[in-house]
Amino acid sequence: MGCILALAMLVPATTVWADGELIGEVRTKFKMLGANDKIVIEAFDDPDIPGATCYLSRAKTGGISGSIGLAEDTSDASLACRQTGNIQLPGSVRSGKDDGEQVFKKSTSVLFKSMQVVRYYDKKRHTLIYLTYSNKLVDGSPKNAVSAIPILDKWND
Repeated sequence: MGCILALAMLVPATTVWADGELIGEVRTKFKMLGANDKIVIEAFDDPDIPGATCYLSRAKTGGISGSIGLAEDTSDASLACRQTGNIQLPGSVRSGKDDGEQVFKKSTSVLFKSMQVVRYYDKKRHTLIYLTYSNKLVDGSPKNAVSAIPILDKWND
């Protein structure tokens, strides 16, 4: 009973960064019991840069374990980021920190696995770069995707 209570307490903590807005989904595998396996598309706005929006597609495991939140999703994902409005870069972003900044995180298993998006700024090219990858507490996956938003002057007129 203590293990179940401990797991229940961890689940809310792992979904704190789930800020994506569900745009759509497609079924990839039929399951007799529980939800189908699918690919979901989520949109999220960069919390520090209004006018920057990313679209993340990722695999979501179904079945009974997926329906109750116990399945582990694969690390497969794709990312497309676009300038959707006027972008004014805050000073902290303009400095172009080498370690990047996490802008999105979604739990992909009940314990210690998440899909993340990290933002970098390429000062020389005046471009925002977004990288998505999956990691676990101890190890991660080499599967990743990258997207870039060149800061266009037409939005800043």
